[in-house]
Amino acid sequence: MNDTEPHQRATAAALRFLSHRPRSKEEVRTRLRRSFPADVVDQVIDDLTERSLVDDSSFAKLWRDSRDSFNPRSATAIKRELISKGVAGDLAQRTVDDLDDMDSAYRAGLKHARRLERADLSTYRRRLWGYLQRRGFSSSVTRQTIARLLDERRGGGRSASCEDEDH
Repeated sequence: MNDTEPHQRATAAALRFLSHRPRSKEEVRTRLRRSFPADVVDQVIDDLTERSLVDDSSFAKLWRDSRDSFNPRSATAIKRELISKGVAGDLAQRTVDDLDDMDSAYRAGLKHARRLERADLSTYRRRLWGYLQRRGFSSSVTRQTIARLLDERRGGGRSASCEDEDH
Protein backbone atom coordinates (compact mmCIF):
# COMPACT_ATOMS: atom_id res chain seq x y z
CA MET A 1 0.00 0.00 0.00
CA ASN A 2 1.25 3.45 -0.85
CA ASP A 3 1.49 5.95 2.01
CA THR A 4 2.05 9.13 0.03
CA GLU A 5 -0.22 12.05 0.80
CA PRO A 6 -1.93 12.12 -2.65
CA HIS A 7 -2.56 8.37 -2.41
CA GLN A 8 -4.10 8.74 1.05
CA ARG A 9 -6.31 11.62 -0.12
CA ALA A 10 -7.38 9.69 -3.21
CA THR A 11 -8.17 6.61 -1.11
CA ALA A 12 -10.23 8.69 1.30
CA ALA A 13 -12.11 10.26 -1.61
CA ALA A 14 -12.77 6.83 -3.12
CA LEU A 15 -14.04 5.46 0.19
CA ARG A 16 -16.39 8.43 0.57
CA PHE A 17 -17.67 7.84 -2.96
CA LEU A 18 -18.18 4.14 -2.23
CA SER A 19 -19.98 4.85 1.04
CA HIS A 20 -23.17 5.89 -0.78
CA ARG A 21 -23.59 2.73 -2.88
CA PRO A 22 -21.43 0.12 -4.60
CA ARG A 23 -19.66 1.38 -7.73
CA SER A 24 -17.91 -0.13 -10.71
CA LYS A 25 -14.16 0.32 -11.12
CA GLU A 26 -14.76 2.70 -13.99
CA GLU A 27 -17.12 4.89 -11.92
CA VAL A 28 -14.50 5.18 -9.18
CA ARG A 29 -11.73 5.78 -11.72
CA THR A 30 -13.72 8.53 -13.47
CA ARG A 31 -14.55 10.23 -10.19
CA LEU A 32 -10.97 10.16 -8.89
CA ARG A 33 -9.46 11.40 -12.16
CA ARG A 34 -11.24 14.70 -11.63
CA SER A 35 -8.85 15.50 -8.78
CA PHE A 36 -5.89 13.10 -8.89
CA PRO A 37 -3.20 12.03 -11.37
CA ALA A 38 -3.81 8.83 -13.35
CA ASP A 39 -0.96 6.89 -11.70
CA VAL A 40 -2.34 7.60 -8.20
CA VAL A 41 -5.85 6.68 -9.33
CA ASP A 42 -4.65 3.38 -10.80
CA GLN A 43 -2.83 2.53 -7.54
CA VAL A 44 -5.92 3.32 -5.48
CA ILE A 45 -8.14 1.23 -7.77
CA ASP A 46 -5.70 -1.68 -7.47
CA ASP A 47 -5.67 -1.35 -3.66
CA LEU A 48 -9.46 -1.18 -3.45
CA THR A 49 -9.81 -4.17 -5.75
CA GLU A 50 -7.32 -6.15 -3.69
CA ARG A 51 -9.33 -5.30 -0.55
CA SER A 52 -12.57 -6.34 -2.38
CA LEU A 53 -14.04 -2.87 -1.97
CA VAL A 54 -14.40 -2.49 -5.72
CA ASP A 55 -15.52 -5.55 -7.67
CA ASP A 56 -17.32 -5.24 -10.99
CA SER A 57 -18.83 -8.71 -10.76
CA SER A 58 -20.40 -8.04 -7.36
CA PHE A 59 -21.47 -4.58 -8.46
CA ALA A 60 -23.17 -5.97 -11.57
CA LYS A 61 -25.08 -8.58 -9.57
CA LEU A 62 -26.21 -6.02 -7.01
CA TRP A 63 -27.32 -3.62 -9.75
CA ARG A 64 -29.25 -6.35 -11.54
CA ASP A 65 -30.94 -7.56 -8.35
CA SER A 66 -31.85 -4.02 -7.32
CA ARG A 67 -33.32 -3.21 -10.72
CA ASP A 68 -35.16 -6.51 -10.90
CA SER A 69 -36.65 -6.09 -7.42
CA PHE A 70 -37.56 -2.43 -7.29
CA ASN A 71 -37.76 -1.12 -10.85
CA PRO A 72 -38.03 -4.05 -13.28
CA ARG A 73 -36.54 -3.53 -16.73
CA SER A 74 -35.65 -5.81 -19.58
CA ALA A 75 -32.39 -7.74 -19.51
CA THR A 76 -31.24 -5.64 -22.46
CA ALA A 77 -31.92 -2.38 -20.62
CA ILE A 78 -30.09 -3.58 -17.49
CA LYS A 79 -27.15 -4.76 -19.62
CA ARG A 80 -27.03 -1.33 -21.29
CA GLU A 81 -27.03 0.37 -17.87
CA LEU A 82 -24.19 -1.84 -16.64
CA ILE A 83 -22.10 -1.11 -19.71
CA SER A 84 -22.72 2.62 -19.27
CA LYS A 85 -21.37 2.26 -15.74
CA GLY A 86 -18.14 0.77 -17.05
CA VAL A 87 -18.83 -2.94 -16.62
CA ALA A 88 -17.34 -5.06 -19.41
CA GLY A 89 -19.87 -6.17 -22.03
CA ASP A 90 -19.30 -9.90 -21.51
CA LEU A 91 -19.69 -9.55 -17.73
CA ALA A 92 -22.84 -7.48 -18.19
CA GLN A 93 -24.27 -10.16 -20.52
CA ARG A 94 -23.47 -13.00 -18.09
CA THR A 95 -25.07 -11.00 -15.28
CA VAL A 96 -28.42 -10.65 -17.06
CA ASP A 97 -28.50 -14.07 -18.76
CA ASP A 98 -30.82 -15.58 -16.15
CA LEU A 99 -33.37 -12.74 -16.12
CA ASP A 100 -36.88 -13.59 -17.34
CA ASP A 101 -38.22 -10.66 -19.37
CA MET A 102 -41.80 -11.99 -19.28
CA ASP A 103 -41.79 -12.08 -15.49
CA SER A 104 -40.09 -8.70 -15.20
CA ALA A 105 -42.49 -7.10 -17.68
CA TYR A 106 -45.48 -8.53 -15.84
CA ARG A 107 -44.28 -7.22 -12.47
CA ALA A 108 -43.51 -3.79 -13.94
CA GLY A 109 -46.80 -3.72 -15.85
CA LEU A 110 -48.85 -4.85 -12.86
CA LYS A 111 -47.42 -2.06 -10.74
CA HIS A 112 -48.21 0.54 -13.40
CA ALA A 113 -51.62 -0.96 -14.25
CA ARG A 114 -52.82 -0.23 -10.73
CA ARG A 115 -52.47 3.47 -11.53
CA LEU A 116 -54.54 3.01 -14.66
CA GLU A 117 -57.52 1.23 -13.09
CA ARG A 118 -59.96 4.00 -14.03
CA ALA A 119 -58.60 4.56 -17.53
CA ASP A 120 -60.60 3.53 -20.58
CA LEU A 121 -59.34 0.51 -22.50
CA SER A 122 -57.56 2.48 -25.23
CA THR A 123 -55.74 4.70 -22.72
CA TYR A 124 -54.91 1.69 -20.55
CA ARG A 125 -53.28 -0.14 -23.48
CA ARG A 126 -51.46 2.91 -24.82
CA ARG A 127 -49.99 3.93 -21.48
CA LEU A 128 -48.97 0.41 -20.53
CA TRP A 129 -47.38 -0.05 -23.95
CA GLY A 130 -45.31 3.12 -23.57
CA TYR A 131 -44.37 2.29 -19.99
CA LEU A 132 -43.09 -1.19 -20.85
CA GLN A 133 -41.34 -0.02 -24.02
CA ARG A 134 -39.46 2.67 -22.07
CA ARG A 135 -38.20 -0.07 -19.77
CA GLY A 136 -36.68 -1.89 -22.73
CA PHE A 137 -39.12 -4.74 -23.22
CA SER A 138 -39.58 -6.07 -26.76
CA SER A 139 -42.83 -5.57 -28.62
CA SER A 140 -43.75 -9.24 -28.30
CA VAL A 141 -43.13 -9.30 -24.53
CA THR A 142 -45.05 -6.03 -24.17
CA ARG A 143 -47.97 -7.36 -26.23
CA GLN A 144 -48.18 -10.60 -24.20
CA THR A 145 -47.92 -8.73 -20.90
CA ILE A 146 -50.68 -6.29 -21.81
CA ALA A 147 -52.90 -9.19 -22.92
CA ARG A 148 -52.34 -10.91 -19.58
CA LEU A 149 -53.01 -7.75 -17.61
CA LEU A 150 -56.15 -7.02 -19.63
CA ASP A 151 -57.36 -10.55 -19.00
CA GLU A 152 -56.83 -10.06 -15.28
CA ARG A 153 -58.48 -6.64 -15.41
CA ARG A 154 -61.57 -8.23 -16.93
CA GLY A 155 -61.56 -10.82 -14.15
CA GLY A 156 -60.37 -13.67 -16.34
CA GLY A 157 -56.92 -14.04 -14.80
CA ARG A 158 -57.92 -16.45 -12.05
CA SER A 159 -60.25 -18.63 -14.13
CA ALA A 160 -57.84 -18.77 -17.06
CA SER A 161 -55.01 -20.04 -14.86
CA CYS A 162 -57.31 -22.59 -13.24
CA GLU A 163 -58.38 -23.86 -16.67
CA ASP A 164 -54.74 -24.27 -17.66
CA GLU A 165 -54.13 -26.48 -14.66
CA ASP A 166 -57.09 -28.74 -15.55
CA HIS A 167 -55.80 -29.51 -19.05
